[in-house]
Amino acid sequence: MTIPTAPTAVPDIVAALARGSRLVPVWRNQLGGLTFRAEPASPERAPRYIKWGPLQNETSMAAEARRLIWAEQYVAVPHVIEQGDDATHEWLVTAALEGESAVAPRWIAEPATAVAAVGRGLRALHDVLPVEDCPFDWGVESRIVGAAARGIRLPDSLTETPDADRLVVCHGDACCPNTLITAAGEWSGHVDLGALGVADRWADIAVASMSTEWNYGPGWEDALIEAYGLEPDRERIAYYRDLWNAT
Repeated sequence: MTIPTAPTAVPDIVAALARGSRLVPVWRNQLGGLTFRAEPASPERAPRYIKWGPLQNETSMAAEARRLIWAEQYVAVPHVIEQGDDATHEWLVTAALEGESAVAPRWIAEPATAVAAVGRGLRALHDVLPVEDCPFDWGVESRIVGAAARGIRLPDSLTETPDADRLVVCHGDACCPNTLITAAGEWSGHVDLGALGVADRWADIAVASMSTEWNYGPGWEDALIEAYGLEPDRERIAYYRDLWNAT
């Protein structure tokens, strides 16, 4: 996933959804999906984000919309304005939250602050979302079933699941870019929750800490886990990273 720097073509549906607002491309994923910030000309109208991308079989923006609507009752996530699809693509329009991505240029230059904010933000997410009321599952069994449906056969080692440390409502894609940070260096919200669901907390922690190297370079993994409030559990970290990479 990258921040677009070259001129970016605006899909017709995105232009229509913008309703005259100025569109700024802010994110491109590996599948060719794009996210735009829609900045209205009138200060009386709030900015929005428009996600657009090809239909896929791992998750969907419709699934993300359902999760955002549920999670918004408890924690700062984007408010859903509109969601739709056609024969080939899907889109999601949400209200803007305070803060910017933890991989914005400022935070790439201040990794200690960014990594600590991501760790604290993930812990807050896990502490506040109620497991008993969550209608979504991201446990190992459901992930293995989902992978099989996409034609992915996992090695036998991944069927030997470590005992759960603590069940929480996981983000499902807790990579650093999906935490927002305020100008003061504190986390302010979470985005891209298309896979949110109940699972062991290490399923998120393993991926969040792994992503620090992609975004900030080596040496920050344990700092994120420390900010979360735990000592590294190497066995669970290794398992959930292998599961992530395999699925």
